[in-house]
Amino acid sequence: MTEDSTALPRFTVVVPTYGRARQLGDCLAALAALDYPHDRFEVVVTDDGSPEPPREAVERLRGAIDVRLLAAPHRGPAAARNLGAGAAQGELLAFTDDDCRPTPGWLRALAGQLRAQPRAAVGGRIRNGLADNPFSAGSQLLIDFLYHQWNGRPDGPVLLTSNNIALRADLFREVGGFDASFPLPAAEDREFCDRWRAGGRPLCYAPEAIVDHYHELDARGFWRQHFRYGVGARHFHRVRAARGAERLRMERPRFYLGMLAFPFSTAPLFEAAALSALFALAQVANAAGYVCAGRGQRG
Repeated sequence: MTEDSTALPRFTVVVPTYGRARQLGDCLAALAALDYPHDRFEVVVTDDGSPEPPREAVERLRGAIDVRLLAAPHRGPAAARNLGAGAAQGELLAFTDDDCRPTPGWLRALAGQLRAQPRAAVGGRIRNGLADNPFSAGSQLLIDFLYHQWNGRPDGPVLLTSNNIALRADLFREVGGFDASFPLPAAEDREFCDRWRAGGRPLCYAPEAIVDHYHELDARGFWRQHFRYGVGARHFHRVRAARGAERLRMERPRFYLGMLAFPFSTAPLFEAAALSALFALAQVANAAGYVCAGRGQRG
């Protein structure tokens, strides 16, 4: 029996990019391999002011999928995502990043969850695609820990990362999109989820909607990433206070002890010890970013 593709919702997949044409090409190739009718989704690539716009990477896939390239001044991924969403023709939005490769069943899994919970924002599972890179593995495992801690609460998840999230386009616009005052790829998704939930809308985790993340990191890049997370966290607290939200409480010591112990539940002893040390380094970088942001520095 032939599938009636018109019964499936139409998606716009928004991919912000900056200076990573090679990774973007891999992302678009993965989108072209989705197990979802190609006449039921489009891809909008928003170039966030790259020194060399990724026209070739987009043109290479134009015959395989419906893909457009939008140009924007360099204002950060939050603004770039909003630009792509503003040009969307789909009834549903799905966001991923240029260094990500959605697996073939990604859109079907998101569509299924949104059919069941049409007023929810749905986020899927992120996997590290660089198994031999300890810094990439450690950074992703830290996100896994946060999902484990924050998303198992009785009132539902509180965090979905912006490289794997989908929702209705009209509700995205109703809530105001991502906050473009976040210039860095740090905490803009946390703020969006917090504002989304504050409006009485649920978050939903769909582990079957899988995206592989190929974020190449070395020691310096790992430090900078988590320093920026600290900068983003400080800005998140400012923005939250400005809209009159209740002040967030600092996590208790057992949260951080659980964080350091988490790798030992997922990896052999030696590898787990190295990952735990990276977790500790990430917290130092995060704290440094938070303090420096309070003094008007971004690092």
